[in-house]
Amino acid sequence: MNEGVPRIFRVPHSRRDVLRAAAVAAMAAGFGSACASEESPTTDPGSTGEAPETTFAEPASKLSGELKILLWSHFVPSHDTWFDKFAQDWGNRTGVKVTVDHVDQAQIPTRIAAEVQAGEGHDLIQYIATLSQYEPSVLDMKDLVDEASSRWGEQLSLCAKSSSNPTTGKFYAYSPGWVPDPGNFRKSLWEPAGFADGPTTWDDLLTGATEIKSKDGIQLGLGMSQEIDSNMVLRALMWSYGASEQDENEKVILDSPETVAAVEFMTKLYKQAMTPEVFSWNAASNNQGLVAGKLSYVVNSISAWRTAQESNPDVADDVHFVPALRGPKAALAAQHVLYNWIVPQHATAPDAAKEFLLHYTANFASATYHSKLYDFCAWDKLTPDRDAWLNDDPFGAKPADKLAFLSDAIPWSANIGHPGPASTAIGEVFNTFVIPNMFARAVRGEASPQESVTEAAGQVNAIFDKWRAQGLVGG
Repeated sequence: MNEGVPRIFRVPHSRRDVLRAAAVAAMAAGFGSACASEESPTTDPGSTGEAPETTFAEPASKLSGELKILLWSHFVPSHDTWFDKFAQDWGNRTGVKVTVDHVDQAQIPTRIAAEVQAGEGHDLIQYIATLSQYEPSVLDMKDLVDEASSRWGEQLSLCAKSSSNPTTGKFYAYSPGWVPDPGNFRKSLWEPAGFADGPTTWDDLLTGATEIKSKDGIQLGLGMSQEIDSNMVLRALMWSYGASEQDENEKVILDSPETVAAVEFMTKLYKQAMTPEVFSWNAASNNQGLVAGKLSYVVNSISAWRTAQESNPDVADDVHFVPALRGPKAALAAQHVLYNWIVPQHATAPDAAKEFLLHYTANFASATYHSKLYDFCAWDKLTPDRDAWLNDDPFGAKPADKLAFLSDAIPWSANIGHPGPASTAIGEVFNTFVIPNMFARAVRGEASPQESVTEAAGQVNAIFDKWRAQGLVGG
């Protein structure tokens, strides 16, 4: 058994039996649904629009001490209000002192690197993209994934491929949730351009966005800068052309005619429908531009629209959504957010960290609800009312079924590293922004599309060679 594996996984009886016994005892004592087994949430908020109740099961072994959690400041603030109380309530029930720190998502990789180097810091850290590059510095979460899957079924492949390394067999992270990445378009702008239901292909996007910018002076909002949204949307474009960083066996295949064609298309799209500001965007720029009515189309989660519901309702009502755009070869989008929870090797409370994650996962319906349907679960059975909420939005969508299409988001959503896994090499490529830099060089005219692709492929090959030499990448 790996060092740091919690005692909860060392007990001779299965945890499922313990939880069932705890639930029966709790109900017999008259606690009712508030203490029901974590395996069987018993609420039906979809029919009432009310928030799910929190379920709780006593840990299989006694916990104590302090659990220090670091996670992002959620794009939907109501989530953090819920999460902080949720974590404190769990701590009060288990005897663990819980502290929660929120920071901007862009700061988290730097914080992780600093804490790993110092050998001290938070016990449990969440990020919104793969943290595979930290595999050598974190505990293996396979025991936790196995336990969760034994209770709730098979983990969504999208999440499993974004948190595990098939070469080493290690789960460097625990991934209980994800977020789709649809296109957000202004109907009042796209309808006169001949696309009342929004674009369905990348060619539609070029045609419509060009006319809108020419006629209305409103640009398209796709970033090409060193930030997470640019990383996502540019991979979506590559995949639609049949290009990718690696194949399913982790062989680098970036330098291809398909990648060059994707870069050439983006060059044309930029010249006809965008402005230089997209080269200096941060992760909030497309959100802010859409809410302010300054962008015709962005690729983003639903968070910008949720913000507009409160700050600019007219824009919110005008914003509609489309699935991944189709290119010559495919219609795929990167997941907008992919939750990676890690326990660093320096953690002093791995037992409490993994127990908390089981509790959090069991109550993921609350995470979905309090994020206003932003967070989706890696185990569908834990959010049985999700589709009911999407079909009849509890938070005032006009029309009420505006988000219904997200029920079928899995087929057009892909993990970073697609069609292979999110390995340590993919994590470094992602976090050093090789792909956005590749597009930006060509689009700005600093290199031809082929030259820029060749340069990027050299960088990617060097990264893969480094990690492959350490036995952490296949291919």
